[in-house]
Amino acid sequence: MRILPQAFRGAAVGASAVVLAVSSLGGCSHPTAPGTAAKPAPSATSVAAGTVVWPGPQPSSADEARAQLAALTVAQPRPMTGYSRDRFPHWNMQGQGCDTREVILKRDGQSVSTDAKCRATSGSWTSVYDGLVINDATKIDIDHVVPLAAAWRAGADSWTDDQRSALANDLTRPQLAPVSSASNRSKGDQMADAWKPPVKDAWCPYAKAQVNVLAFYKLTVTEAQRTAFGQMIDTCPAGS
Repeated sequence: MRILPQAFRGAAVGASAVVLAVSSLGGCSHPTAPGTAAKPAPSATSVAAGTVVWPGPQPSSADEARAQLAALTVAQPRPMTGYSRDRFPHWNMQGQGCDTREVILKRDGQSVSTDAKCRATSGSWTSVYDGLVINDATKIDIDHVVPLAAAWRAGADSWTDDQRSALANDLTRPQLAPVSSASNRSKGDQMADAWKPPVKDAWCPYAKAQVNVLAFYKLTVTEAQRTAFGQMIDTCPAGS
């Protein structure tokens, strides 16, 4: 059993910056076959490629991510025996009648309005993975940047459900991002060696975010994942 950081034992809660988000109702997670993608929602429109702004808590600098990556333990994936999304209780209540998903929608959207039950009734969200802009909160997925099934294979199989819930509801680190359903379904439970955001400008913050989360929770990586992370971090602009 790994000794986890004190902050992890207490479960991460707290909010951060505002910016983006995107399509369909659930979250990232059921293990999916590589390359399966849903069609974009009719309400989604594409935006021109440009500078990507990561939503919510910001990933570290590229130099810090490289140092964290070098310190990660390289290991073979652990078996999926016993895995279930229910072992990662998620969308916990976060106060004021809002659950984790609702907090993300308000935090990362633009001009978001909510009803008395904290449900987003209007607003605009931009999917950091594929650049789609969506104006319907019901068509947004909240992605677990480090997928839950991938976390299980990387060591979370030995955690308690409370520890897994901390990862699944982490509002403090760059672990939760509103994205289009198409990009979320395409990603599934794959890591950086098997899936990369369609928008290449997102590779840098995406890789840094995954490495930051893996390092905090003391999860492992495969050699192929470590290589892919390094290559993606090398796309970061100087000084980022």
